[in-house]
Amino acid sequence: MQIRKGRRIVRCPVKKRTEMTNASLVDYDVSDHIAQITLDRPPANAFSIDFLDQILDALRRASDDKNVRAVMLRSALPGIFCAGLDLDILIGKTSMEVREFLEKLYIDLWDIQYNMGKPSIALVNGAVRGGGMTLAISCDVIMASDAATFGYPEIDLGLLPAIHFTHLPRIIGRYRAYDLLFTGRTFPASEAASMGMVSRVVAGDDLFDESLKLANTLAQKSPVAMRLGRAAFMRTNDLDYRRGVAVAVEDFCNAATTADAQEGLKAFLQKRKPGWSS
Repeated sequence: MQIRKGRRIVRCPVKKRTEMTNASLVDYDVSDHIAQITLDRPPANAFSIDFLDQILDALRRASDDKNVRAVMLRSALPGIFCAGLDLDILIGKTSMEVREFLEKLYIDLWDIQYNMGKPSIALVNGAVRGGGMTLAISCDVIMASDAATFGYPEIDLGLLPAIHFTHLPRIIGRYRAYDLLFTGRTFPASEAASMGMVSRVVAGDDLFDESLKLANTLAQKSPVAMRLGRAAFMRTNDLDYRRGVAVAVEDFCNAATTADAQEGLKAFLQKRKPGWSS
């Protein structure tokens, strides 16, 4: 696999994986005070528990590293940032099993990002859906390729995009949020930008370079001022978010174990229309 870095091409080996616990699905690299966390779980960067654990570990590592002053979160897969949850996590699972995963994605991810102490930038290079949206919006800045597409498809599977009930209306307004969350439609980067969901939209070939420029700009600020300022910013804007996250875990788990949700997930995998219970 090749990743374009400005005018340089960096070759990244793609391994055929059987999802071993110790398989490396996330690359972590630090250069010039910038940590680059690269997601690499073909074919779509869908979340397994091991993959999510590796993402959380990389974010913790960046948070704890005093040499790091900015964090870039990106994908090694062309045209895909993150497709959301691996459906194996949900099919036939108990509420407690689903809860274990959701507490990592909703609560642990939020806690790590809240206490990061340095800016984080998501580079959305293509498709981002469902749980991938959760990962992207956990960052302070979202840089999107003009070819990126966004969506909350949970409702089409009989699930609830519960975490997004908490933050999305605050960002884009109640009525536009309802439209996106309850139609499940896909929308382009231009629409996301017009609603204030992303920070900047740039040409696909420029995404890495423009994001790196921003990361360098942020990394050159006083680390103390950035840490204190970011903490104040998070307190001001996310004071009630933590409570909303806990409620979202309950709402998602309640929906995920229903007969309709299990039917929706199976129908998606079998490429057929779901037969809802009523």
